[in-house]
Amino acid sequence: MEFAVSAKDAKFREDVREWLSVNVPRDPRPPITLAGAEQVEFMRRWQRKLFDGGWAGISWPEEYGGRGLSLVEQVIWYEEYARAGAPEAGCLFCSLQHAAPTLIVKGSPEQKAYYLPRILTGEDIWCQGFSEPGAGSDLANISTRGTVECDYIIVNGSKIWTSFAQVSDYQELVIRTQPGSKRHKGLTWIICDMRLPGITIRPIKSLDGEYHNCEVFYDNVEIPVVNVVGKIDDGWSVAMATLSFERGTAFMETQMRLAYTVEKLIGLARLLKGADGRPIIEDGGIASQLSRLRARSASLKAMTYMGASRARNSDMPGPEGTYIALRCGEMKQEVYRLAMEILGPQGMERPVELATQDLVQQYLYSYAATIGGGTSEIRRNIIGERLLGLPRHG
Repeated sequence: MEFAVSAKDAKFREDVREWLSVNVPRDPRPPITLAGAEQVEFMRRWQRKLFDGGWAGISWPEEYGGRGLSLVEQVIWYEEYARAGAPEAGCLFCSLQHAAPTLIVKGSPEQKAYYLPRILTGEDIWCQGFSEPGAGSDLANISTRGTVECDYIIVNGSKIWTSFAQVSDYQELVIRTQPGSKRHKGLTWIICDMRLPGITIRPIKSLDGEYHNCEVFYDNVEIPVVNVVGKIDDGWSVAMATLSFERGTAFMETQMRLAYTVEKLIGLARLLKGADGRPIIEDGGIASQLSRLRARSASLKAMTYMGASRARNSDMPGPEGTYIALRCGEMKQEVYRLAMEILGPQGMERPVELATQDLVQQYLYSYAATIGGGTSEIRRNIIGERLLGLPRHG
C-alpha cells in the first residue's frame, strides 16, 4: 500500500480546491420536503455543474463517462469537497453511491449504457428498495414477491425507510422471485421505474422535520424482465455488491465532513462563552471531548486512505470498510451531541441562526447514523465474522 502523497496527487488537490472555491453554491441545499421539488432542482443543477466541469465520476471508468482516477484521488476530492462546504448528496446519494457502482460491476452493457450517463449528469434520481417492515437490517428475510410471467415480473408487497422515494425516477429493488425460497436464496435485484402503475408512496416525516424516508407499496406492478441486474433468483450477490459500496466508499464523504465539523466546533468553543463568562473551550470536559474527537477523526481519515489504497486492486470495497462505517456512524452522533452542548440554549431554538442551523439539523438526523445501511450491531457481526473469522452469531 502506498501512503505517500505524490506530486500528481498534490496537483490534483490544488486543482480541486481552486475549482470548488469558485463554483460551490453560496445558498444552502434546500431541505427535502413532502414534494421535494426544491432540493431536486438544486441538486440536479449542482450535479450538472460538476459534470460540465469534469468533476463528476472521479473514480468511474472512463468508458462510463468518469475520469478513471483512483480511489485515493476520490478521497482527496471528498476531503476538499467537505473543506469547501459543498452540498451533501441528499436526494442523489443513492444514485451516485449505490445504483451507479452496482451497475458498473453487475449491470448488463445495455443497462450501463442507458442508466449511467443519466445518473452522472443528475438527470435521474434513484432510491433503494431493500428494507421491509419485517426485514430491516436482516435483508435475507424480505418477503415482497415477484412472479415471473413471460417478459415481466409482477411485484406485490411493500418496502419502508426508502430514502427520497417521493422524488425518485428509479429504484434498486430486491424481491423474492422463487416461491418457497428462504433467506439468501431466490432473491432478484431489479430496476423498478417509480412511475409504473400500482406503486403508492407515503412519505414519513423525520425528527428533523424533513421527509427523508417513505413507505412504498406495490400492487401488481409489472416490471420488464430486462430490468433484472444479474440473474433471476441470484439477487443476493448483487445486493451484497450494493451493500459493499454502501458500507465502504459511500461513507468517505461523511467521514471527511465530520473531520471539518470537529474543527468548526473547536472554533465555536473558542468564540462562544459559557454561563461563567469564559470561552467554552476553557471548560476541561469540553476541551477533552474535542481533543478526543479530533484524534478519532484523524485515525478514521488514515483508515479511509488505507482502504482506498487497498481498493486499487479490487472492483468492490472489502469488508474492512464496515469498520469505518461503524465508527463513522457512532462518531457522527458524538460530534453532534457535543455540538448541542457547545451551543447550549441556542441549540434548542427553532429556527436557529444560519451559522449554526446545520449543526442542529445534523444533530436531529444523526440518530439514523447507527441504523441506516445496517445497524451498529449488524456491522459488528460483519466485522467479527468476515474480518476476524469469529463463528457466526447464534
